[in-house]
Amino acid sequence: MAQAQIRKALSGYYYVEKDGELIQCRARGIFRNRGESPLVGDLVEYSYDGHSDGSIEEIKPRHNALVRPPIANVDQALLVFSAKEPDFNTILLDRFLVVLESFHVQPIIILTKLDLISAEEREKLQTYINDYKEIGYDIIETFKDDETLMAKIEPILKGKTSVLAGQSGVGKSTLLNTLLPALDLKTGIISKSLGRGKHTTRHVELIEVAGGLLADTPGFSSFDFDTIEKEELTACLPEFQRISEDCKFRGCLHTKEPKCAVKQAVETGEIRKYRYAHYEQFLQEIIDRKPRY
Repeated sequence: MAQAQIRKALSGYYYVEKDGELIQCRARGIFRNRGESPLVGDLVEYSYDGHSDGSIEEIKPRHNALVRPPIANVDQALLVFSAKEPDFNTILLDRFLVVLESFHVQPIIILTKLDLISAEEREKLQTYINDYKEIGYDIIETFKDDETLMAKIEPILKGKTSVLAGQSGVGKSTLLNTLLPALDLKTGIISKSLGRGKHTTRHVELIEVAGGLLADTPGFSSFDFDTIEKEELTACLPEFQRISEDCKFRGCLHTKEPKCAVKQAVETGEIRKYRYAHYEQFLQEIIDRKPRY
């Protein structure tokens, strides 16, 4: 048996990479019986006789596993958000950030279409950029035909497994085409009536780029909080996590509790009011979630 990484999953087949070659494999029935499923990004043991399909025999322990898109052992996510068409959306950004933090995936925010905004819109956007940088997030700003984009992104990709994510129509395919000219994903002109991009990516694949691996994920536009418990939400907002250590009560949810350091930080402006409003909304969604059996 040999060890390799699953680079692609399509129609029940898994493609493992060995010495620059992709070998088509099936997963053994034992995984189905255990309710397990191999994921792109998994390190696996497989057998292959050189003639028929290979067989995946064992899945090695995972560092993490995302649900949508189904991918394992992710180091970081390039979160692509546009300044315009669709407009920059902090609640959607925070939704992505919270879920990525819960999976221990490092988010890197890429802001596209900066050439489409007015000076006034730029000023407003800059306030948000400063806020997120202060929290500790890396932000890359880009625009149409940005010749410096590769130089900005290449060092980030090196040696990492990265996921590309973001709202539909924000420029993910354009970004991928910059990184991988050979891919030439068909970029759809935004359907103005829907405000969504026409091109949607259909399977999960890890592609070698800039000395790292990049997953082009199916074009999902939001995460839900299926895997986060209400007590875990604070840890998914870095500035809440830091400040909550000064809350009077352990397990403080920062809503009705007295002597809550987080609510105090919202009053003083140390935590932005919109971030707190998003936290309250996410908390309510988690509380209202129907239990799954």
